[in-house]
Amino acid sequence: MTGGEVAGILVAVFWAILVSFLALALARLAQTLKATTKLVADVTEQAVPLLSDASATVRSAQTQLDRVDAIATDVQEVTSNASALSTTVASTFGGPLVKVAAFGYGVRRAVSGRRAETDVPRRTPRRTVIVGRAVPAARRSKRNNRNARD
Repeated sequence: MTGGEVAGILVAVFWAILVSFLALALARLAQTLKATTKLVADVTEQAVPLLSDASATVRSAQTQLDRVDAIATDVQEVTSNASALSTTVASTFGGPLVKVAAFGYGVRRAVSGRRAETDVPRRTPRRTVIVGRAVPAARRSKRNNRNARD
């Protein structure tokens, strides 16, 4: 055997090993492609019912939103009606009620003024002395005003 023949045999053996590895890789790739094809088919089978359910859910949600929109429109109309009613009631009864309240205040004021003119002895204001504390000027003026009214 010559050197060229040995080299040819080595190349042939190397080539056979390379082809074997490539054949093994292609066989595994074919298995992977079959598994992927099966997985895609299963996902498709499951996705179609899910998509139809999702479509039905979206339609139902749209129906509910339409109902809520109708309710919101009705509530807005009721609110505007209530506002108009309260404005009407305020304008109808507000003026006379203010006049009645003012009349009652005037009567109370007149009666208290007449009572002050009579010889009813005034009640002496009760004074509290707190040792060691000064009463702020604002409270003193409130007390003086209150005492003057009594």
